[in-house]
Amino acid sequence: MIDRILFPTDGSDGAIEVFDHVLDLAADHAATVHALNVADTTHDSVTRIGGEVVDVLEREGESFVGDLADRAADPDVSVVTDVVQGGVDETIASYAADRDIDLIAMSTRGRTGLDHLLLGSTTERVLRRSSVPVLTARPADATMRYPYRNVLVATDGSDHADAAVERAASLAATAGATVHALSIVDIGAVGSEAYSGVGALVDSAEETVATAADAAASEGVETVEAVEVAASAPGGIRSYIADHDIDLVALGTRGRTGVERFLLGSVAERTVRTAPVPVLTVPGSDRVPE
Repeated sequence: MIDRILFPTDGSDGAIEVFDHVLDLAADHAATVHALNVADTTHDSVTRIGGEVVDVLEREGESFVGDLADRAADPDVSVVTDVVQGGVDETIASYAADRDIDLIAMSTRGRTGLDHLLLGSTTERVLRRSSVPVLTARPADATMRYPYRNVLVATDGSDHADAAVERAASLAATAGATVHALSIVDIGAVGSEAYSGVGALVDSAEETVATAADAAASEGVETVEAVEVAASAPGGIRSYIADHDIDLVALGTRGRTGVERFLLGSVAERTVRTAPVPVLTVPGSDRVPE
């Protein structure tokens, strides 16, 4: 259940595109959207205008969140605006924890050329700090559709992946979407010397996706089970997205260690950087705000 969505904004065009997607999601869940701008206290922003001492960043932030509130034309979507001073990523994480936020939604920002794989540093730090799920999208490159029709949840059977299955199934149930439970047999992770044992890894992955699909089906959604062998987990996820018209990817932010590792933070981060659809990252229940 999503009752409160936090949308941090810096006023960029990319943030506005993602906000429109968030409004659709909020309307379906009858959720309140908290539009937040963080006036970064690491920058000097106080000046005098017309004899009045003002904080330029706060004034600018009020304009940003006010513009977003004006875009919420659906009367069923309530938008609360706020401007808070502080360090950006830690303020976002603490704001979410203090106000019982169910979901943080934000855009990633990248550059052209070879730099396009670099995730915006603020988004990356929020992903690592947040104790609640984070929905990210790359507005310049990602396709954002709602209602979702096909939701992909990547799983390795870890507790963090199980949390992602639960969240994905809930979103799919509200949208009337199908849940695709996918496990990647990452031969790049196990190494060439273990390739001869890939059959056993596939068997184990099939059991993992069957368990995930059963959990999703308990939410009343249709499910698809899939196991893919790929040179990397993020690459296998992207290929599945392209082949199955996926609208949303959900995955845990941590996973197992050793040859069974899959959903480690690095995999989640690389997926966020490169996926052509929005990505929902779900921390485990042991994550606490930093």
